Amino acid sequence: MGDAGRWWWAQLSQHVTGRVRSPSKNFGPRQEMNYETRDAASRAAYGKYPIYRQPCGWNAMLPERSVRGATAIRRFGTIVIGGGYTGLAAARRIAELRPDEHVLVLEASTIGEGSSGRNSGFVISVPHNTRLSGHGSSLEVARKQIQMYDVGLRWLEKLVRDNGIECGWNPAGKFHAAAGESGVRSLRAALAQYREWDIAYEEFDRDELYEKLGTSYYQYGYHSPNNVFVQPAALIRGLADSLPPNVVLVEGEPVIGLNETSPFKVDTVAAEYLGDRVVLANNGFAKALGILRDKLITIFTYAAVTPQLPEDELMKLGDMDEWGLIPANRLGTTLRRVQDGRLMVRSAYSYEREQPLADTLARLTDSYRRRFPNMNAHQFEYVWGGTTALTRNGATFFGEVRPGLFASLGCNGAGVLKGSTYGKLLGEMAMGAQSSCLSDALSLEGPSWLPPEPLRRIGVVSAIRYQAALAGPER
Repeated sequence: MGDAGRWWWAQLSQHVTGRVRSPSKNFGPRQEMNYETRDAASRAAYGKYPIYRQPCGWNAMLPERSVRGATAIRRFGTIVIGGGYTGLAAARRIAELRPDEHVLVLEASTIGEGSSGRNSGFVISVPHNTRLSGHGSSLEVARKQIQMYDVGLRWLEKLVRDNGIECGWNPAGKFHAAAGESGVRSLRAALAQYREWDIAYEEFDRDELYEKLGTSYYQYGYHSPNNVFVQPAALIRGLADSLPPNVVLVEGEPVIGLNETSPFKVDTVAAEYLGDRVVLANNGFAKALGILRDKLITIFTYAAVTPQLPEDELMKLGDMDEWGLIPANRLGTTLRRVQDGRLMVRSAYSYEREQPLADTLARLTDSYRRRFPNMNAHQFEYVWGGTTALTRNGATFFGEVRPGLFASLGCNGAGVLKGSTYGKLLGEMAMGAQSSCLSDALSLEGPSWLPPEPLRRIGVVSAIRYQAALAGPER
C-alpha cells in the first residue's frame, strides 16, 4: 500500500454502527432506486443523505413514535440541518439562549433511524486523536479534550435525568482486549497514554477476561471507567422529544440546496425556508451542499444484535449484566452485552456505499462464532449498517464556515459525546457566548486536505484492506 493508503489508518478511529434489519423477520434488501421513474424531489435528494438497506435495529426494538411533520413557518432565526446529537444539541442551546426566537431542525430521515440511532451505544469520554499539530504536546490536546468531554457528559447526563429519558444510561466503563501479540503491544502503548493523562484502568489476563466476558478468545485486556452505555435510538429520540417549545423539528425532509449568504435560503424536497443563520450538523453529507468537499469522506460500518437470549445462554457471556469490548485494532470486532439480554457484534468497513446484507451477515456471524463457539446458536435478530464521517488527520471541523454559517463536521466515529459537546458549544458560539471550553474547541486543528476522486477512493479502499489484513485475529 502506498502513502495515499496509509493516510487512512489514523482516521479509522472509534466506531459507529449502522442500521438494522432482521433476517428472522424476512426483511429483504432495499430495492435500488430507478432513475427513470423517481419523481423530481427524490432525484434532487439522492446523495444528500444516507439511504440504508436495512432499518435500525435499536430503533426497531422501541415502541412506535409519532414523526414530526411539515411546518407552515418559513422564516427562522436559526436553521439547523441534521437532527443527530450535534444538531439537537445546537438547537437546544440556541433555543435556550433565544427563547423568543424560533429554531428549525431539518432531519432527512426520522429520529432514531439516522446515524445517531445506529451506533454501538458507547458514550466514551476518554481523549482520542491527541497528536494534532499546532500544540505544544499531545498532553495539551488531551487535557483540552478531557475538560470539554467532562462538561459535555455532565450536560448530557442532566438532560437524560431531567427529561426522564429511558435509554439504559449505565456508567459501566469499557473493556479493551487483544487476541494477538500485535494487539497486546497496541494496548500497552495506549495504557502509557492513560498513565500520562491520569486515567484509571485495571488489567486482565486471559482467564480473568473469560470470567468477566465468557470468552477465552482474548489473551490480554484492560478496563477503564470512561464510558457510559446507552440504547442509542432511545437516547436520540428522547433528546428530540424534549426540545424546548421554540424548536420546530421537521423529519423526513432532506435539504437539497443552501445559498451562500444571510439570509440563508434552505431548499428541501418539500419547501423553502429562510434563516438568519444556519448550523450544519449533517456530518459527511455536508459535501452534498458544497461544504468541505475536499475534507470529508463517508464510511459505512456494520452491526448485528441477537434475540434476547435465555438464561442458560446468558451465563456463557460472563458474570456482568452489561459490558462492552473495543478491539485492539480499529478494524477489529466490537462486542457489547446489552442490559436486556442481547449481544451486539460490530465489525467491517466500506467506503461511501453499503455492502450487501449477505456479506455483512456472514462476516458478523463468523466473528460471533469464533469468540463464543459454545453458544447453542449464532443467530441475529437485527443486522444493519451505518455511516460516520472521517477526515484525513482525524480532526473535526468546528466553527464558522462563513458569516452566519456554523458547522461541526467530521466526527471521526466518536459521535455521541463529541456531537453533543460540540453541538452545545456551536450553539453558544452562534449566539455570541464565550467560554474556556469554546476557546479550546476553536483552538484545535481542523481537517486537512484530501485528494480528489479517484485517488481518494484508491487511498481509502487500500487502507481498509491493508489494515484489515493487519488486524488478523482482532477481526
